[in-house]
Amino acid sequence: MTKDKEPIVKSFHFVCLMIIIVGTRIQFSDGNEFAVDKSKRGLIHVPKDLPLKTKVLDMSQNYIAELQVSDMSFLSELTVLRLSHNRIQLLDLSVFKFNQDLEYLDLSHNQLQKISCHPTVSFRHLDLSFNDFKALPICKEFGNLSQLNFLGLSAMKLQKLDLLPIAHLHLSYILLDLRNYYIKENETESLQILNAKTLHLVFHPTSLFAIQVNISVNTLGCLQLTNIKLNDDNCQVFIKFLSELTRGPTLLNFTLNHIETTWKCLVRVFQFLWPKPVEYLNIYNLTIIESIREEDFTYSKTTLKALTIEHITNQVFLFSQTALYTVFSEMNIMMLTISDTPFIHMLCPHAPSTFKFLNFTQNVFTDSIFEKCSTLVKLETLILQKNGLKDLFKVGLMTKDMPSLEILDVSWNSLESGRHKENCTWVESIVVLNLSSNMLTDSVFRCLPPRIKVLDLHSNKIKSIPKQVVKLEALQELNVAFNSLTDLPGCGSFSSLSVLIIDHNSVSHPSADFFQSCQKMRSIKAGDNPFQCTCELREFVKNIDQVSSEVLEGWPDSYKCDYPESYRGSPLKDFHMSELSCNITLLIVTIGATMLVLAVTVTSLCIYLDLPWYLRMVCQWTQTRRRARNIPLEELQRNLQFHAFISYSEHDSAWVKSELVPYLEKEDIQICLHERNFVPGKSIVENIINCIEKSYKSIFVLSPNFVQSEWCHYELYFAHHNLFHEGSNNLILILLEPIPQNSIPNKYHKLKALMMQRTYLQWPKEKSKRGLFWANIRAAFNMKLTLVTENNDVKS
Repeated sequence: MTKDKEPIVKSFHFVCLMIIIVGTRIQFSDGNEFAVDKSKRGLIHVPKDLPLKTKVLDMSQNYIAELQVSDMSFLSELTVLRLSHNRIQLLDLSVFKFNQDLEYLDLSHNQLQKISCHPTVSFRHLDLSFNDFKALPICKEFGNLSQLNFLGLSAMKLQKLDLLPIAHLHLSYILLDLRNYYIKENETESLQILNAKTLHLVFHPTSLFAIQVNISVNTLGCLQLTNIKLNDDNCQVFIKFLSELTRGPTLLNFTLNHIETTWKCLVRVFQFLWPKPVEYLNIYNLTIIESIREEDFTYSKTTLKALTIEHITNQVFLFSQTALYTVFSEMNIMMLTISDTPFIHMLCPHAPSTFKFLNFTQNVFTDSIFEKCSTLVKLETLILQKNGLKDLFKVGLMTKDMPSLEILDVSWNSLESGRHKENCTWVESIVVLNLSSNMLTDSVFRCLPPRIKVLDLHSNKIKSIPKQVVKLEALQELNVAFNSLTDLPGCGSFSSLSVLIIDHNSVSHPSADFFQSCQKMRSIKAGDNPFQCTCELREFVKNIDQVSSEVLEGWPDSYKCDYPESYRGSPLKDFHMSELSCNITLLIVTIGATMLVLAVTVTSLCIYLDLPWYLRMVCQWTQTRRRARNIPLEELQRNLQFHAFISYSEHDSAWVKSELVPYLEKEDIQICLHERNFVPGKSIVENIINCIEKSYKSIFVLSPNFVQSEWCHYELYFAHHNLFHEGSNNLILILLEPIPQNSIPNKYHKLKALMMQRTYLQWPKEKSKRGLFWANIRAAFNMKLTLVTENNDVKS
């Protein structure tokens, strides 16, 4: 929600102040590297170690009694000098002759009695007020200060032409301290001020007002009087003093600060000012003394637009409430502010009122205020902050006879909703409603004006916005900060919502579809909530990244994770979780698909590589080796029994028995053949393993027939395994007939590998080449072995 509309009257309260600021403003900051703060340090002289480039120097509230040229001369770039609240008694303006950039000089609240004039620098702000000057300290050189905006002076005596040297200057603000002003009884002085937009006169804070000086100002726009003490006897003296000051047609703003008066005198002052050209009358810190009785007041035609009274102290304890309230309630002005007072009520005007703006902040009004009041027909803005209102239903009833009411502020009360079952009644003209800082709960959404555009509900006890809420189709701005809401409200009931403030709530898992339902949103403030950075928040963060930084106020600094502990304090913009970890269905499907692919892959590999075959081989090899462990040690330590074990296909047996075996046995090479050396009763696998282990070499006769023999492949597998197990080179490959690579089954990949990695002997078809073949066979048996024949193991 945007900030509450500032009350119209406040803009006029500060008209004079803005004139000061515009006229005397000097840009400086304590954080500036050229600003030096030496205030409240107990200094008795100006320090000599100040930086040469100092531009702003504050030495207020010390004990400095004297200024010399050497104190200031080295600060050639000085523009602002504050020396208020010190003990300076004498000032020679020549001490600033080397400070040509000095524009702001504050010497107020010292003990100055005299100043020595000198061609001065171009001051914009010169404050000599609250000192001990007997006459106004005006030098003729001041007439050269063409840039001067603010001038503060003190005096015990006034003469008509005291300000003549500066009469041609157009000053924005003159502060005249008359606390020590003294004049003999029945004597009258005068002072002429030709040009000044604002005149501020300060009188003695405890003395009864008795000044009879005539002060005239040609172009006065704002008049401020401070420390006015009146009773019924000197009231006319004060009014006479005002006569000259309020004569000009340009005086629009009149302010009284710290005024103590009787009720009768205050009413007389009001009556005096009523026909004057003053448009804005402000009274701050008003004390009413003695008694309050009914006073006649004539509400003649007036130019007064606004009356503001802030902080009333009433020292009269027994009085007629009607006598007090009637004077204010019947005023024929547009704007009335009475704040920070002990008023418990305000009367309803007798006739249709001219009030458009009423501000009764920080009183003690109850729910009965303006009950059944039908005369506030022009009222547009009503402010009842910080009172004693408790029932929202009664507040709604209060407005039903205010047909022009647009802005209602009832914040900082004790309002509750839900006490009544019937629907709330509101005037339909309300467009701005401030209900912040009350005790309202969820039920407040069933008790709101139907055409409201701006709604402030921050700092209440709201936990949720009911789904069955009455549709507020005109609502544009909603502030529900500092409540206990757990989710962002959708825009189903707020179709025009464009500004949402929902920071400092309990929103942990905001709805992911919020941005889709609120397409007109131009400003969102949802930071400082306890966001739980889990899967539920993932979609919201994804959507929030697509929102412009101009729309998302406070992003990313105010949006941080609160849970889990590992993410606490981390910015939401850095929070990321994968789709797989947050979507259970997708996770199950992914795992299932992965397992299926893995199963298909393993099955394919098993089929391609004949994995079951190899598993059987490993199993049988393991069983045989286990049985071998049970054989006595002496049997395992025997010598080899054969020179070679021959593995061949039955289809190639003719060549083996007619060519290979006869030649080898002729060379005294003992051969192990399965048909004569396998031991009956043992398994084929066990016989193969025993023969391979008892043979120095294993000869494999390779041919297309060998490839098709599973038993041959068994023998090759175990022989190859034994090669690596024993660490010896015991394989001899004889290629009887060429074997095409594509004819070798995939499961015989070891045969393929052996044929590629090892040298094999090829049986030549030409007889002339067979001599070299047999020579290579003999060379393979280059080791002379002593063989042991065991009748029990070897079949002759």
